[in-house]
Amino acid sequence: MATAGRLLQNLVTGLRTHVASSRSSLLNSTQGPRRRYLSFHRSDAPLAGPSSFSLRSHTCGELRSHHVGHRVILCGWAQYLRQDLFVILRDFSGLTQVLIPQEESASHLKAVLSELTAESVIKVTGTVRRRPAGQENKMPTGEIEVITEDVEVFNVCCKLPFEIKDFVKKSESLRMQYRYLDLRSSQMQKNLRLRSQLVMKMREYLCNVQGFVDVETPTLFKRTPGGAKEFVVPSREPGLFFSLPQSPQQFKQLLMVAGIDRYFQVARCYRDEGSKPDRQPEFTQVDIEMSFVDQTGIMSLVEGMLQHSWPAEKGSIKVPFQTMTYEVAMRDYGVDKPDLRFNMKLIDITEIFTVEVEFLRSALSQPGGSIQAICVPSGAKLFTRKDLEELKQTANTQFGQVDLFPLSFIPRPLLGKLRLRCAELLESCGVSLRDPSAFHFLWVVDFPLFLPKEDEPEQLESAHHPFTAALLEDAHLLYTEPHKVRGQHYDLVLNGCEIGGGSIRIHKASEQLHVLKNILKEDPSLLSHLLEALDSGAPPHGGIALGLDRLTSIIVGADSIRDVIAFPKSFRGRDIMSRAPDTVSEEELKPYHISVRWPTEGGEEGK
Repeated sequence: MATAGRLLQNLVTGLRTHVASSRSSLLNSTQGPRRRYLSFHRSDAPLAGPSSFSLRSHTCGELRSHHVGHRVILCGWAQYLRQDLFVILRDFSGLTQVLIPQEESASHLKAVLSELTAESVIKVTGTVRRRPAGQENKMPTGEIEVITEDVEVFNVCCKLPFEIKDFVKKSESLRMQYRYLDLRSSQMQKNLRLRSQLVMKMREYLCNVQGFVDVETPTLFKRTPGGAKEFVVPSREPGLFFSLPQSPQQFKQLLMVAGIDRYFQVARCYRDEGSKPDRQPEFTQVDIEMSFVDQTGIMSLVEGMLQHSWPAEKGSIKVPFQTMTYEVAMRDYGVDKPDLRFNMKLIDITEIFTVEVEFLRSALSQPGGSIQAICVPSGAKLFTRKDLEELKQTANTQFGQVDLFPLSFIPRPLLGKLRLRCAELLESCGVSLRDPSAFHFLWVVDFPLFLPKEDEPEQLESAHHPFTAALLEDAHLLYTEPHKVRGQHYDLVLNGCEIGGGSIRIHKASEQLHVLKNILKEDPSLLSHLLEALDSGAPPHGGIALGLDRLTSIIVGADSIRDVIAFPKSFRGRDIMSRAPDTVSEEELKPYHISVRWPTEGGEEGK
């Protein structure tokens, strides 16, 4: 047996030697196409990581002092060219200094590198060496440089509309028009990669840890009653249109009826909201639904997912998150998504004043009338007359004539806006209130289930959506006083921004029909498929959707959600780069049985 074992070992060793020898001879072959193909499979090439299966051996940002003496291949963009001495080569990972050879024997390399334009794409082969003493810098690769031995120019760049440097200021419209150039910036590269890691870890937590199923739902659907306006898509059947879903709400509830039990999806959603600032007509949400769950279960799941996926470089987050009722949020902060990084609560000072002043007596005689104020620390010392006048003008614009000083009667939502504006003014004076590196999560619960419509106050509309269940203690009011019902709806707030919202759903068809038909006055036939499903053995279920764009923008400290989306629309909802939306000819519209009615000069539509 020992002899047989040695024979087998010798045979394996011989085979390995033969394979290595064959690989070496093939790699050294001068046959062009065959050699180029095999270069992807050289014996020293990494089998995993950012340089696997690539023309390069390393990325521009990974070389360090321990690579000194290594022969490397780098690919990237020429960011800087300095006095025919060196080139700063850039890729997604960082920068490396590449020396231009000065010897006569390498004059051809010097000629090629010296004539490069910024942002040209090249491949450099060379050897890593330590920088001369005193020439190191603080870059991650600042201790080394690469001596060029060979260079291949893939593409020479033309003159660009702006430089690819983080300190170069560009207008928003220019960034949108040349988005493929704007994405080369190190900050945009970091933003998109952090977003990718965030999503990957969320998937890992939901699928591998909590047993969720990733299910894709249709993009072409039908109109949903209530909610935001939806984009419509023509079909080839006369008068029939699809709608792009503003969320997979109905589908995820149907999946619970189907017994999927735990669903999630990184879903594309669409809302025709016009020219709202910092909104996108198409956006991404992490969509979640569970069967046999209550509000506490959903909230705990989300806390665990965020804790698992939170970027390590941003510090840790503590769970459970703080919880606050809608009533307390409106009472203390004047808004249902308060920023808890600073205090400045609204204060009820009704008892301090007598009611002999006419406008105070009038105010206090109204239902719920009170005198509210905000105490701004150091405001009297720091605010200028111009600042005070601005605050007064804001109040006048919103609610007519209001005398801010020395006392105030202002509706709470206005005070909530003034609270935020006071914080901005204090920060402009050098006061640190809202730490951008701090992350304060908050659950807001017990929202009203219905609110009066703005244009028809006598009619009710859903505060969240028509599928939200009532709090158990308020359920009996659905049939007598629906305006008093609180819903099992919960919002997740981060630093004063809503980043998610969800609810426990109505799972009985009779209750859902009552809400649609008798309270919201909606046509139940539009949701006949859902009503039939709820009547087919629907389990109790609930879920939530997290706004991935908003969440990522807060984590990276971006000014706009457009800074964490690869190809966003402008604030007018247009793609400036490709000039979308675009016109469609009458001939192309014929199969859809529709035509365009163009506005006339008088504002009326013409045929």
